[in-house]
Amino acid sequence: MWLQQVVWSHWKPWPELNNFFMRDFSSLENELQEIRRLGRYRSLRMVAGVPEAEITIRGQRLINFSSNNYLGLAAHPRLLRAARQATDAWGTGSGASRLICGNLELHEALEAELARFKGTAVPNARALLFNSGYHANIGIIPALMTEGDVIFSDALNHASLIDGCRMSRAKTVVYAHANPENLAQKIREHPTARRRLIVTDSVFSMDGDWAPLKEIVETAERSGAWVMVDEAHATGVLGHQGRGLVDHLGLSGRIELQMGTLGKALGSFGAFVVAPAPFIEVLINRARSFIFTTSLPPAPVAAALEALVMLRESAERQQQLHENIRFFNSGLKELGWGQEDAQAPIFPVILGDEARTMEAMERLWEAGIFASGIRPPTVPPGTCRLRLTVMATHTRKHLEQGLEALRYIKKLRTAN
Repeated sequence: MWLQQVVWSHWKPWPELNNFFMRDFSSLENELQEIRRLGRYRSLRMVAGVPEAEITIRGQRLINFSSNNYLGLAAHPRLLRAARQATDAWGTGSGASRLICGNLELHEALEAELARFKGTAVPNARALLFNSGYHANIGIIPALMTEGDVIFSDALNHASLIDGCRMSRAKTVVYAHANPENLAQKIREHPTARRRLIVTDSVFSMDGDWAPLKEIVETAERSGAWVMVDEAHATGVLGHQGRGLVDHLGLSGRIELQMGTLGKALGSFGAFVVAPAPFIEVLINRARSFIFTTSLPPAPVAAALEALVMLRESAERQQQLHENIRFFNSGLKELGWGQEDAQAPIFPVILGDEARTMEAMERLWEAGIFASGIRPPTVPPGTCRLRLTVMATHTRKHLEQGLEALRYIKKLRTAN
């Protein structure tokens, strides 16, 4: 019971705290031991400095192949300047929720820009900010769906979408990953639902593959279902000016709800949804993760606004990102880990079990490469992997070093 002994010696002068910490924590210690036994124990790693294409962790400089900062905007001077100016003008915090007195003009300015950015073909489009992608998904779905409704969810949807479905109290039906035929079959089995909602990632965060959005939309239109698409990993990456996969496929006017994040390719923090006005009005009145939280502070809102301006002005970073994606994927193909036609900056190197994956992560670390080992429950058992991501700010040398380290991993795996 080492934890109790440490706490006891530290808090000895305060008897009332001693009484608290002498409670039995053995069940937690047993749980942690089981997590370790399964090879799924996680701990925090402190990053020193800005998380760019190279980062410092535990005093070691590493090439970063784990960031979702796809366009490399998180440390761009223009975003930093916008954040500083917003802090000088509006302070460090909004002070309240949006419905009290935390609705700043900056929030409304960003929402108006996001509505133009994502909703060009959506009738009467509006946007609404949330404090994170997780906040958005656990707020949007329960606000719109409840008992008597049915949600159809892709089997590999992000955890935030899964949790949003669970919290809604609607019936959730899981369809086979990226399988529109199975989706159509599931929808036919539920003809009497009050509302039907299809929810899917556009670019899946662990595999980098795309949802078959055209077929999903056609199925929804035939059945009268709504569609919600999580564009977290497509915003800033795909589509005209980075408007996402929905725009890339020409589906903007045919999808009711487009969610996106500000903290990945846009280099800031927060999330949003773009939808026709009636949806937004309902969310303002019913989405608990919007209503009952202090609104985003000025700095990240202003930074996101500046990022959208930069996307409008130039496609250079987006083009550089896709050039890096093509080069890296070509090298991975030679190793048997590439994709047929990679257009997303996410590359899974599937190694199978937990021990092999974490050993590979350590070998990459020794070679100066930081790539995250992904284990259950993030991915299904037996599909543990290294998840590598490419950024626009990776140089050719960075990419070549990453591929060379992976060749070494491949040799070790073959030898064993």
